[in-house]
Amino acid sequence: MLSKTYTKYIQSLHHKKYRDAHNSFIAEGSKVVIELLASGKFEAEQLLGREAWLKENEPELRKHYSGPIQVIEDFELEKISALSTPNQVVGVFKKAKQQSAVVKGKLTLALDTIQDPGNLGTIIRIADWFGIHDIVCSQNCVELYNPKVVQSTMGSLGRVNVVYENIVNLLEQHKTIKSIAAALDGRNIKDFDKLKEAILIIGNESKGISTEILEMADEKITIPKIGGAESLNAAVAAGIILSHIKF
Repeated sequence: MLSKTYTKYIQSLHHKKYRDAHNSFIAEGSKVVIELLASGKFEAEQLLGREAWLKENEPELRKHYSGPIQVIEDFELEKISALSTPNQVVGVFKKAKQQSAVVKGKLTLALDTIQDPGNLGTIIRIADWFGIHDIVCSQNCVELYNPKVVQSTMGSLGRVNVVYENIVNLLEQHKTIKSIAAALDGRNIKDFDKLKEAILIIGNESKGISTEILEMADEKITIPKIGGAESLNAAVAAGIILSHIKF
């Protein structure tokens, strides 16, 4: 039986205030939990799941994790889950120490005020697909360890380095590296060559990139519009642009 104290502890990790206080976060679902364990990037405190799932997956789990595994009932899983429909397993993990982004010789994503958790998680997953190692988020982006962000990454969180810093400072410190801002009035994406090194800037879901950052960018890039939609989802735009410019 899961204790009331530990139940409250896991429930508290649904909220940023307590994630920061405990330096911990939760991940849910078979794929996400197993991939985070396999990455070696995050230390797991505890795994809690349905008995049948744990029995089936314990050999795989034990390849990467030697800590406590607790069987819980469905009603207990519902209590600690941050999902509307609880998955098979919940993992409690320690946050990773933030590492500096390495932008020289690489294509790097810079995100300005991305506030939707699903968007950030999907962008991390897209970055993983295209082999992007580093994402730099402005300090007013949604928090990396928000349960919806973690879930949306589908395990890519373990392979992509996400850091939070001032984007203006990033561009000032790397003036020799080409910076490209996604905007509605830029150069057609089809006119861009493949790039090995650049900083691609993606802006806020509704307001786009801030004026200060936009003015610092070396160039603006646009996905041609054919239909009547006012704008593209930030994650969709990031995926389309990367598919065209990633060397």
